[in-house]
Amino acid sequence: MYQHNKVFAAACIALLLFGIILITLGSILPLLTAKFTISDLNAGKLVSLLPIGILAGSLIFGPVVDRYGYKILLIASVVLSVFSLEGLVLTRSFLILQICIFGIGIGGGILNGGGNALVADISKENKGANLSLLGVSFGIGALGTPLLLGILSKHFPYPAIISAIGLFMLLGAIYIFLIRFPQPKQAQGLPLKAGLKLLKEPVLLLTSFFLFFESGVEGLINNWTTTYLQGRLKVSPEKALYALSFSIVGLTITRLLLGALLKKISSLLVLFISLLLIATGSLILIYTASYGTTFMALIIIGAGFAAGFPVILGYIGQLYATLSGTAFSIALVIALTGNTLLNYLFGIIANRYSISSLPILLLACIICMLVLLILIKQTITSKLKI
Repeated sequence: MYQHNKVFAAACIALLLFGIILITLGSILPLLTAKFTISDLNAGKLVSLLPIGILAGSLIFGPVVDRYGYKILLIASVVLSVFSLEGLVLTRSFLILQICIFGIGIGGGILNGGGNALVADISKENKGANLSLLGVSFGIGALGTPLLLGILSKHFPYPAIISAIGLFMLLGAIYIFLIRFPQPKQAQGLPLKAGLKLLKEPVLLLTSFFLFFESGVEGLINNWTTTYLQGRLKVSPEKALYALSFSIVGLTITRLLLGALLKKISSLLVLFISLLLIATGSLILIYTASYGTTFMALIIIGAGFAAGFPVILGYIGQLYATLSGTAFSIALVIALTGNTLLNYLFGIIANRYSISSLPILLLACIICMLVLLILIKQTITSKLKI
């Protein structure tokens, strides 16, 4: 029999490692472009392999964990991520470099999806609250890694630092190996046929497309904020990155608070408030030309992002408990597709019109999410307490 706290810790480790490897890759990209003499265009193509890998990992993990359980796949994803990360700094082959980045994406997609699905499975109550606490682990990894790299890079070369990070990640794999996990839910075979039927489920599609826009607006802020601030407010790159970092701080702290709040107040009300926060922050961005006010707007938007994934994935986990892994796979693949498409769309908008259009697109997405949330409420009120 598994112990809840130990398994929850394993899921937190998975999300922590996901945050570490994503940020580490971004941090060493300049080193890689210099080492392989990569142009900006080819660097962009290289980095695009990461979300493709994450998408593949998100697609793979669900049916596999429903059939075989979590332990083997989580260990394999950590090992794959470690080998891929080490390969980045050791290889002299551009082809292997591309394979390594794709491997990091696959490993990260499995860690992210598997960690969230695992917490949903072991949480008999308060799934949204527990998933929110889980999300804090990713924030710690994402925020702590740049600080750690900055300190260590003054004393050690990057290859040595990456090797040390890999060894640290392997400790997570050892912990996962040593503890017991829940038994597979579909031990009789891969639930492919049942999984395909989920694609016709209106509730799953509504919640997944809510995450389509949620992931999209998060991606817009993460990917375009620095360019927006430098272009509209003429701030330095350092100030732009500082503001973006505090947006992530707002998200992480709010998720920590939501771990307690979601046990006391309606999760649906929390989602409506979250959309209001993002809309408020977006409106502030439209009407201000002050760095300080923009800084606060980004913290408000970051706080607004906190509830979307934990609450919606909590709903999915409750509604599709016997196929939670597969249901999470479908939802996360749709969400990642939204991230990719909306960022591509804004690239076209920014090129044709102006980078200042960013908050307008955010507001348009919020309106779509509000409509979807009303439809979700009408559809699942009779099935769940929300």
